[in-house]
Amino acid sequence: MAKSEEEARRLVPKQFHKWIKVFGKKASERMPMRKMWDHVIKLKERFVLRKEKVYPLSREERREVCKFIDK
Repeated sequence: MAKSEEEARRLVPKQFHKWIKVFGKKASERMPMRKMWDHVIKLKERFVLRKEKVYPLSREERREVCKFIDK
């Protein structure tokens, strides 16, 4: 997280400078404002959270995803 706006301008690509304030430390320390479309997700009583892979990918698919992200 950038400690100052000047530091953020150095670290953040120019096409995102329009939103430079969201990359600063101050903005990261507060919760976003509530919106009318925010809602609660009600879980069943016996629900147990499990950590699993969402999309199992083959080696070739993982390679392609990494290439895409690197671009």
